Amino acid sequence: MAEILKDIPEAKFKQSSDVFMLHQWIKNEPVDLLIGNTYGKYIARDEDIPFIRYGFPILDRIGHSYFPSVGYSGALLLVEKILNALLDRKDRDSAEESFELVL
Repeated sequence: MAEILKDIPEAKFKQSSDVFMLHQWIKNEPVDLLIGNTYGKYIARDEDIPFIRYGFPILDRIGHSYFPSVGYSGALLLVEKILNALLDRKDRDSAEESFELVL
């Protein structure tokens, strides 16, 4: 990881860590979006972060194993999930006059 991230000085990584350590990092330096498996939902709820379930295991939702997660189709699905999570957050946080659907 050090070799891959050498050109990104603000990137942080830790080997042999756990969800508790990730939660502590997010408490110290908040993030805009969390992508992870089922266990990330606790952090997302505590810190009020949009959350995308991706990876393994996903134990609290049905059907994730039927959708592609690699290749071109998997990348398109991940981008769609990211955009939907950010748009849902924007809708939730917007003022009432900005929430209307205009066609």
